[in-house]
Amino acid sequence: MAIRVAWAENYAHHLPEGHRFPMEKYNLIPEQLLFEGTLQKEDFFTPEPIEEDIILLTHSQEYWKRLKNLELSHREQRASGFPHNADLIHREQMISRGTLDGALMALEGTMSLNVAGGTHHAFYDRGEGFCLLNDMAMAANYLLKVGKVSRILFVDLDVHQGNGSAQIFEQEPRVFTFSMHGRKNYPFHKQRSDLDVELEDGTEDEEYLALLNTHLQVCIDRQKPEIIFFQSGVDVLATDKLGKLGVSKEGCKARDEMVFERCKKLGIPIQVSMGGGYSKRVADIVEAHANTFRLAHRFFA
Repeated sequence: MAIRVAWAENYAHHLPEGHRFPMEKYNLIPEQLLFEGTLQKEDFFTPEPIEEDIILLTHSQEYWKRLKNLELSHREQRASGFPHNADLIHREQMISRGTLDGALMALEGTMSLNVAGGTHHAFYDRGEGFCLLNDMAMAANYLLKVGKVSRILFVDLDVHQGNGSAQIFEQEPRVFTFSMHGRKNYPFHKQRSDLDVELEDGTEDEEYLALLNTHLQVCIDRQKPEIIFFQSGVDVLATDKLGKLGVSKEGCKARDEMVFERCKKLGIPIQVSMGGGYSKRVADIVEAHANTFRLAHRFFA
């Protein structure tokens, strides 16, 4: 079995200098994985921008029109987390197509990851929290539209609730949304996922992993998914500036191992998007994300 990874140089571009979002990681992760030999150049692919008709399976026509034409108000741009420009929108489209292409590859037996993505705060008609287009939601809706699958599970383990994904699929039984996140963390007004597991500040490895072990299996048993979209944010780390949890780097790695092991054992295709990570040291972010790729290589290569 092979592994394919979506990545493009512009993943790390087109946001203002000094922005708190650690854009460096989008180039440092591939560099590290190539340097250590976990991945080879041929394992990477550069996605094209996602097509408008696929965007409109998930997002409203009015929102997409105003987004692509840079017509959103200053207030709306602030809610998204950054000022908009044409290159930024193009970047979002490429990241989204990377997740969709990866999902299609996963269904054909090639495990896939996206160096970016996991933009789970993008709603049907607006962006929030550094998310403009919901990459996993668009990929899921496309798979449903063309009849590739009929049962999908979102496993969202970013420290922040996947509120946009929950809202998009609240009336869609073919997609089960599972979010395990900080109870007191952003977003402060939560949506209702199919299953929300809320964690108290300071939750450490043992409790975190025990909860995941129980609830992950419940979700798989209930949904019997034909594919899993895994949002593997590393903002669960105790070192994260925004996370508020107490999970160690080893605990975060054990989390990913649990998800991959379950998918491997049950033969469930999986597409992985990286999600958030805001530790003070970029090296901590890169190492935690790199562990996800190392484990993917161990289980699926």
